[in-house]
Amino acid sequence: MSKKISEELKTISGITVTPFDGETGEIDWQGVEENVEFLIENGLKVIVPCGNTSEFYALTIEEAMEETKRTVEIARGRCLVVAGIGYSVGTAIEMGQKAKADGADAIMIHMPVHPYITSEGAKDYFEEIIRAVDLPAVIYFKNPSVSDDILVELADLEQLVGVKYAINDLPRFAKALESLPQDAGVTMICGTAEKWAPFYYSAGAEGFTSGLVNVHPKKSFELLDALQQQDYSTAFGIWHEIVEFEDLREKYSSGNNVVVIKEAMEILNMTAGPPRPPVAPLNDADREAVSQLLSRWALKSY
Repeated sequence: MSKKISEELKTISGITVTPFDGETGEIDWQGVEENVEFLIENGLKVIVPCGNTSEFYALTIEEAMEETKRTVEIARGRCLVVAGIGYSVGTAIEMGQKAKADGADAIMIHMPVHPYITSEGAKDYFEEIIRAVDLPAVIYFKNPSVSDDILVELADLEQLVGVKYAINDLPRFAKALESLPQDAGVTMICGTAEKWAPFYYSAGAEGFTSGLVNVHPKKSFELLDALQQQDYSTAFGIWHEIVEFEDLREKYSSGNNVVVIKEAMEILNMTAGPPRPPVAPLNDADREAVSQLLSRWALKSY
């Protein structure tokens, strides 16, 4: 039964932004509700709270679990809620079991950030969590030093339904996809958003993650539609419209990933608030670049 969810992942996985109060630094729960409603109202069928764009590693474990719980409550079955979990094996299992109890549809297991990681150790990490949490699971595959072979070894697990592949090496991705059994029931997702989605799709991806949907969902869905129709001429026309935004997010070794989205949301009168350390607010030049881009897109306040 779990494998059926893999079909529902062949779309945009919208990674939520966690809004923080500008004075207290606490999570603005009203803002969480507003932002999740915005995504659902604009057609998102897969929403991922506690992803990296949610500032996962700046949240306490309790905050992350509460964010998942509230997202499920807000969604009310109108979309899949895929809860981000991670840290130690035990902590990830605790988070995953809590997500299940709170009604999440699936989990996304973050790649371990341990400085000393081996492929076999990563396989054991993912497998232990997947087996312990009785929910469909997506692996966030991000560390290039970890062998793609572990995906083949894990593919037989009934609960593995997707891989968010976030290593921008297209020949490597294509080989990883080809190595999976044809009946594995594992959806391969471009894990590096709209900038890379056309390239991943040409190599066999069937979904992509997005932070842009928090700002400009219409454009993200235009890209998805073109890619699903294999209309690459249209897809790359759209790509040229949004690549500057994604380039801004990639500045400073992707240090701008979250704060560019938050700045754009604030300009559009949405609730995002400041980032938490170790992310800093945008500098003046980048802030102006975001403002000018939104003007060219002719986006108005929501």
